[in-house]
Amino acid sequence: MRWPGPDGFEADDDAARIDVDVVHGFLSTSYWASGVPRDVVARSIAGSLNLGVYDASGALVAFARMVTDQATFAWLADVFVLESHRGHGLGRFVVSTLLDHPELKGVRRILLATADAHELYRSYGFTETEPGRIMSIRRDPAELYTQS
Repeated sequence: MRWPGPDGFEADDDAARIDVDVVHGFLSTSYWASGVPRDVVARSIAGSLNLGVYDASGALVAFARMVTDQATFAWLADVFVLESHRGHGLGRFVVSTLLDHPELKGVRRILLATADAHELYRSYGFTETEPGRIMSIRRDPAELYTQS
């Protein structure tokens, strides 16, 4: 499915259109996925509902993915806009379009993690989760990525 965006940009949820090299290039230097191997990025895309944002030439310039069962739960992850394309409202475009995706209608819990964009996500209705309810297991990516 495609959505028109600001300034001639377009969003598309076709996973086959995602340029894995662009996504890997960004994520492997991000604070949340530093050093992530390309094959891990490719598998994460294959197992998610993805949204790419493309410029007029068809190049991927922004991305987000939702890890979801498409019924009750979703996790918003790997949201980014390439630095060269910031200032066009593409961060808001990719997030709002993905949150409104038809395959997510009825999902009752959407989570995310962020170190630096709390105000952006609050504008969509996200709140910080109350302590004592949500638990997680955090594994060291350095150890995981070196295992075969």
